[in-house]
Amino acid sequence: MSIAASILKPTDPGYDEAVFAFDLAELKPAAACVAHSVGEVREAVRWASENRLSVATQATGHRAVGLPPLEDSLLLKPMIDLEPVIDAGERFARVGAGTTWEPVVDAAAAHGLTAMHGSSPTVGVVGYLLGGGLSFYGREQGLACNKVRAIEVVTADGEVARIDDENEPDLFWALRGAGGWAVVVTAIEFDLLPMAEVFGGASFWPVEASEAALSTWLDWTRSAPESVTTSFRIMNMPPIEDVPAPIRGKNLVVIDGVATDNPDGEALVAQLEGIAEPVMAQWGPMPSAAAARLHGDPEDPVPAIGACALVDGFDEEAVAALVEAGGGESGSALLAAELRQLGGALRRPDEAGGVTDHIDAEFVAFGVGMAADPDVEAKTSEDLARVMGAMGPWQNGQRFLNFSDPDSTCSQCFPADSVEALKAIRHEYDPDGLIVPPIAL
Repeated sequence: MSIAASILKPTDPGYDEAVFAFDLAELKPAAACVAHSVGEVREAVRWASENRLSVATQATGHRAVGLPPLEDSLLLKPMIDLEPVIDAGERFARVGAGTTWEPVVDAAAAHGLTAMHGSSPTVGVVGYLLGGGLSFYGREQGLACNKVRAIEVVTADGEVARIDDENEPDLFWALRGAGGWAVVVTAIEFDLLPMAEVFGGASFWPVEASEAALSTWLDWTRSAPESVTTSFRIMNMPPIEDVPAPIRGKNLVVIDGVATDNPDGEALVAQLEGIAEPVMAQWGPMPSAAAARLHGDPEDPVPAIGACALVDGFDEEAVAALVEAGGGESGSALLAAELRQLGGALRRPDEAGGVTDHIDAEFVAFGVGMAADPDVEAKTSEDLARVMGAMGPWQNGQRFLNFSDPDSTCSQCFPADSVEALKAIRHEYDPDGLIVPPIAL
């Protein structure tokens, strides 16, 4: 297929499908291209340059709402080699752009291995890894982006390159945590973990138990072993058949997590048993592949918006503030008001890591809700503002790229010296600013 045939304008058949995003963001680029080979990516990049368009890249579109206006851009979707290749002996995977986590996790499981995947099996591997990668193995293993071995790219001038510690190390540093910085990523290689089984699960209580659950969990996190990574959520469960009947359509509080050491996981469960009578609870040994669905994130496209912040010094006053802003009496309609546990290896700088080599905070605070129509979106925005505002005294002013909202800037996600280094790298590899950066400069 010639590149002319694969470039779609707004009036062309297939354009709407090409710009479709998982979060149902309404994208209106000047043109779109779904590229199924490295050659097509190269030609698309060159076509955009010749036609004075910038290039914005997305695959699954889980964070498409964060893209800037695209009326002067080509939206490029690399969908290349979607069958992952597993090297069981060396314990790594090679994955083409556009691949989601489910086939990777399943392929690795056949060899007794697992990946540091995201919280949904439909999340795109490349975008997740380039943005940092916060997994259920994070407190023990660190950020997933720092397990990346090599990245294959097409540069702004349409050339193909393989980037690693020895080849273009500055760009390799930038790509691990700052997104697709100044290039289009076509494939990525990353380490796998030798885990066929883990201990994991989730407990659900009535929303009235929010304060007790959060206080108990917070207490546990202060001395939690690094083998366990967990999250806390206040949730409005959707009334759909995919949700188990006991929790369907209910306002609940949830704690879930994964332990790579069974006794440590069992000790957490013992702590949780004193909170209240759960609506539903299931913990125990499970195949590591099952952890990809443990968090229960939506697997089908949903019109959603969110907000996040990094928080520190979380205390009993913060517990009360979060419960008041997002709990049962708040009127919140958010799908989730969430705290993801950090610390451990996630908070220790990785000397061999990329620009995001650690997260210097105790928790990621995150809220997400529906945006199906203007009224629903307005209500979600109101609830997000209230919840994130309540977390204000404990926010440290920084954000994490994977969870950043559309208003986030480069200086909020990275230290000042890293921002200057990123700008220099962008100028070196993309002096004309052809590639749209994943976050505002």
